[in-house]
Amino acid sequence: MDSKHTSDAPVPRLDDQLCFALYSTSLAMGKLYRQILKPLGLTYPQYLVMMVLWEKDEQIVSDIGARLFLDSATLTPLLKRMEDSELVNRVRAANDERQVIISLTKAGSALRDKARLLGDQIACAAACKLEEVELMMDMVTGLRRNLHNNT
Repeated sequence: MDSKHTSDAPVPRLDDQLCFALYSTSLAMGKLYRQILKPLGLTYPQYLVMMVLWEKDEQIVSDIGARLFLDSATLTPLLKRMEDSELVNRVRAANDERQVIISLTKAGSALRDKARLLGDQIACAAACKLEEVELMMDMVTGLRRNLHNNT
């Protein structure tokens, strides 16, 4: 066997990979959110759209997509389903028919009050102190920013 093709470096372990820690944590978080969001009749991606609209109603699809890091090909079918569920309205912009404005319906706005306690439920399930959550948020957000800057 040629010694140039062998290495003394250990084979990377799955549990030592940051990508796997983030991936598996995301899966666990998604599972928890599915349980918590079920009574609201929302999927996790729908919840994210609702959060963006609860912060500022009447936004164009591209702005929502930029905020959620989603392209319009992913977002458009999601928004159509949300319109069918009477959570949002989709209307073409009068000044530019290529743009679609998304706004909350009365039912979509009403879900905001029901969703207010979700953060507490997540924090309780995570068994983290507020300071720990804030630190993780800062670290993960910084990581995301760095990765976006290098891709």
